[in-house]
Order: sequence, then structure tokens, then C-alpha cells
Amino acid sequence: MRSAVAITAAMLCVCASPSRSASSQDFAAVERGRYLTTAADCGSCHTTPGSAHPFAGGRPIETPFGVLAAPNVTPDPETGIGAWTDDEFDAAVRHGRSRNGARLYPAMPFPYYTRMSRQDVADIRAYLDTVEPVHNAVTVNRLPFPLNLRSSMIAWDALYFTPGEFRPDASKSKEWNRGAYLVQGPGHCGACHTPKTVLGSDEASRTLHGSALQGWTAPDITGKQGSLRDWSVDDIAAYLKTGHNKNAAAAGLMGEVVGRSTSHLTDSDVKAIAVYLKDLSGSAPGKTASPDKDVINAGAAIYQDLCSACHRGDGKGVPQMFPNLTEVATVSAAKPDTVLRVIIQGAESVSTDKEPTGPAMPAFGWQLDDAQIAAVATYVRSHFGKQDSAVSAVDVGKARSALAARVN
Repeated sequence: MRSAVAITAAMLCVCASPSRSASSQDFAAVERGRYLTTAADCGSCHTTPGSAHPFAGGRPIETPFGVLAAPNVTPDPETGIGAWTDDEFDAAVRHGRSRNGARLYPAMPFPYYTRMSRQDVADIRAYLDTVEPVHNAVTVNRLPFPLNLRSSMIAWDALYFTPGEFRPDASKSKEWNRGAYLVQGPGHCGACHTPKTVLGSDEASRTLHGSALQGWTAPDITGKQGSLRDWSVDDIAAYLKTGHNKNAAAAGLMGEVVGRSTSHLTDSDVKAIAVYLKDLSGSAPGKTASPDKDVINAGAAIYQDLCSACHRGDGKGVPQMFPNLTEVATVSAAKPDTVLRVIIQGAESVSTDKEPTGPAMPAFGWQLDDAQIAAVATYVRSHFGKQDSAVSAVDVGKARSALAARVN
């Protein structure tokens, strides 16, 4: 679930300083912190792909307002965060304040991390104190004027940021509450899966109802009326733990989340997340006017030639290998971003310890023109999914241009 997202930036973490308490060096605290850092998926944003230096920063983070870069969060005292105090660390993670008092942009998802306790944050720091220091200066703020003025975040925080630790719901089970804590807190699932306002805040009335970012669709992940309504708790848990289940395979930003984060969580925690998600009410995908029959027929012919060998004529694919298009959330999503991206650029699903084979889909953008891609995307979404809205050649052209301009 990201940042993605995200897609979105992972936790800004702070490491060792002379003021550190002795208890932070306790092995149990380090292990708790390692686990929470993994649950928070800090490595996805703070580690540049292909880098041999975890948490050294520099990865571009695309936002609707421009590009930021993830900072160096190793314990290097000059270019990293080794000189920060415990209070400065906690203020950054849970309150969105840098050590000089500047407001942090919500690309660092402090509105979610505020749900963690101070002890959670102390444990994370205990773990990060063990990370190898790397001297790597990063220019973080690359936003255009006047968005690069952090003072604008004073008003944003006043309007949209509500600090406070997670409070269990006494009417729910311990397992449900554990899942709620992970989703609402360190997992920051809403950073990607909740629609945003024009100012980049969550639409609170549509929590986890799906959004789009960085050329991907983050689908509705509510489990009652939403896209996961036909998935069981075990289906969701398997997807988070292995990156695959009988319905779908994780790729792109979600593939990173699974590979770096959820696949390393305990079985009980991924099940708790699944239990929580299945209890949430969403909104069933709506039907629109049926696309032109000639477009559907053209799309069906392309599907038969290029897609049916893996996904089968009925779209149900091969369990654990090729997605079942009738149950893939992104096929039924309101926006076709992921469908178009995968057709144009292809995609490789994540490989994990429990599912080491990560099947890939080849790119067809070189082979099909915009009208052909529009036709097959329309056919897949209407015939196998729950969206009858037609995809146009203009939509495909815009998607090609946007994908070519992606920063990562």
C-alpha cells in the first residue's frame, strides 16, 4: 500500500546524537525499530534504486506540485541526520517539523506517522543508529516558486493536519485494531490509495477509495463494496505477503511496497491488515454508457492475438502467475492509468522469498498505435472489469507523453 506509494515519500528518520539515551541501544529496541522501519517502507524513498547505500537519499519523488528529492537519512553528521536530537527526530516524524523549525511537505507522510507513539519513533531511531553513515549531500526542495516556500505549509497544517496517536476501537477485535494501526500509521496506505484535494490533502470522506499517481492507479482497497469485495482475507494477506495470489500480482509502486515492506511483515500482521481492510465500506464501481461496438470488436481481436495466451480467453489467467483480469482492482478502477501503463511499457511483478518467480508482461507500446491501445484497454475494462467508460486514442497519447516524462 504506497506511497505508494506513492506514490509518495517514506519516513524522514533521524539517527544518533550525543543526547541519545542508553535504552535506545537495547537490542530489543533495535529489532522493534527495524520492523517498524520496514512497515513504514522508509527504504523505498530514501534509497535510490540500484544504490549500494541504503537510506542515503537522492531519489526523486514526484508530487502533483513538482519534484522533491528524498533526503539522506543515514547517521552522517554533515549531510545526513546524525547530529539531530531525539526531540528533533520525533518532531520531524510525528509533527512534520524539521530541526530548524521549517515545515515539512506531506510527501513525507507525517500525517500518518503521527499515529505512532513516541516509543515507536524511539525504537525506529535505535535501529537507524545502526545504519552505515554515508556522506551524500541532497538538494531536497526542487519545487518551483512559490511552492518552494515552506511557510505555505503553516496554513496547510492548520487546515489538514491533526496530530495524535492511534487509539484502538474498543468495539473491534485486537486483530482489527492491529490492522488499523498498521494501515493508518506506519503503513500510510492512504498516502496513495486515498483521493486528494487540489491542495494535496486527503479527501476524508473517501478514505482508501482509490487514487492515481506517477502513472499508476492506486485502486480502491476497501473490502465491502470496493474493488476487493470479492477477495477473501486470505487473498489479501497472500498478496501482501508474497506479491501474488489467485487474482493478481503486484508490480510498479505496489511491487516496491510488497518487496521492501509487507513481504517482510509477520503472517499475523498481514492478516490483521487484511481483516481491517475487509471491514471497510467503499463504493462499488459505477457503470457508464457502453462503448462503441466497433471499438469493442477491435479490442477483442487484439486481446485474442496478444493477451489470451497468458490471461486466457475468459480473462481468468493462471493463479499465482498471470492476473485474473476479472478480479484485478486496477482493471475496474475509475481511471485507466495502470491498464494503459502496463500495455504501453509492460510490467514485471515482484519476486519475494515465498514467490520467487516474478512473471512479466511485455510492452506493446512499440507495436500498437494509440487507437489500438485504446481499443484493447476499453475491451479489457468493459468485458472483464466493471468499467464501461471508453478509453480514447487521445487518452493513450497523453499517457505516452506522461510516461516519457516520468522522473522514476
